[in-house]
Amino acid sequence: MASWIALFRGINVGGKNVLLMKDLVVLLEGLGCEDVKTYIQSGNAIFRSAELDASALEESISKAVSELFDFRPRVIVLGVGQFRQAAASNPFPGAEAEPRTLHLFFFGQRADAPDVEGLDAAKSASESFVLTAQVFYLHAPDGIGRSNLARAAERLIGVDVTARNWNTVARLLVMAEDFTD
Repeated sequence: MASWIALFRGINVGGKNVLLMKDLVVLLEGLGCEDVKTYIQSGNAIFRSAELDASALEESISKAVSELFDFRPRVIVLGVGQFRQAAASNPFPGAEAEPRTLHLFFFGQRADAPDVEGLDAAKSASESFVLTAQVFYLHAPDGIGRSNLARAAERLIGVDVTARNWNTVARLLVMAEDFTD
């Protein structure tokens, strides 16, 4: 069994694409997942699965939601160890004191050709970012809602992304303590 974290994109926003977490637990268990835990309504789940391929899990979860709820969310599945490594590699540890200013954008696939010049041009004077092959770290002290860089990140990175603030990352890490890598 492998331990996974699934990050859903665009669910339960403004009354659209509604997926209650209790229904998500049932859905995941129906797909053979075990020890399913969820965190907040924006779609975060931790579970164990016999499936060892993240892409296969992404597809089966997205398809199951589509069949049951009439919308198809983007789901990014990361191994618990991969998620832990992303958090441990945070290049802005000082920003953890104000966790709403620090966001990790997780990629649906490897970003092989990001527009780094475009990212640099979109950032404000107060913002800082670090781009890796799998995670975009953004420190936005003036708020993510005001960030042109946050709005343009997915387009400039060139792959599907879903972002989580440091509060959520930290909470998922605590929830994953009992899960193996």
